[in-house]
Amino acid sequence: MGKNVLSVGSMTLGMVGTNCYFVFKEEADCNDEKTKHVILFDPADRGRKIYDTLTENGLVVDLILLTHGHFDHIGGVDEIKKLTGAPVGCYEKEMALCNDPYLNLSNDFGMHLKVMPDKLYKDGDIIEAAGMSCKLIFTPGHTSGSCCYYFEEGHILISGDTLFEESVGRTDFPTSSTSDLVRSINDKLFVLPEETIVYPGHGDITTIKHEMMYNPFCRF
Repeated sequence: MGKNVLSVGSMTLGMVGTNCYFVFKEEADCNDEKTKHVILFDPADRGRKIYDTLTENGLVVDLILLTHGHFDHIGGVDEIKKLTGAPVGCYEKEMALCNDPYLNLSNDFGMHLKVMPDKLYKDGDIIEAAGMSCKLIFTPGHTSGSCCYYFEEGHILISGDTLFEESVGRTDFPTSSTSDLVRSINDKLFVLPEETIVYPGHGDITTIKHEMMYNPFCRF
């Protein structure tokens, strides 16, 4: 019997090319047609498209998690939530930004996005859903309530806009802080195993080892 492994799928959506990820467990001994349950991260836009794509591939959303509340990460939340019935969760201190069109920047683009999370988590909480578990890591900086999600099984990090390939998230927005961001990366993310694969909110995937070596914004 083969070992179960975690798989990460993605869709890039919205006006600024936001990566929406879905994580699920591949069971080596099961039929490929068997329904798989996923945790969905940052449904950026077009909730119906996300739903249709997942459904066509036999994937069911059990939980929706947000790395932070900016408009380009929450634009598809309400629609995908209605279609799936899945609850929405985020770090406890990010709820205000999720629910404020001025703070989440949607008002700047003629939108009026408000998202009311169903579940609020604390730093270090272990979140269990879809037969998997991940740890919420509070990483303030890009916003005051930004967080990342770490799957120890598979060494997978959903980093949102905290850490990019050889770059970091912007810190010129409401509630942002450059010093907090650099501290979060050095103290919270660079202590993870070097082989950890980083799935950022924009751009290409990377690894903790690569960023420790080459990220010019986060050198020790």
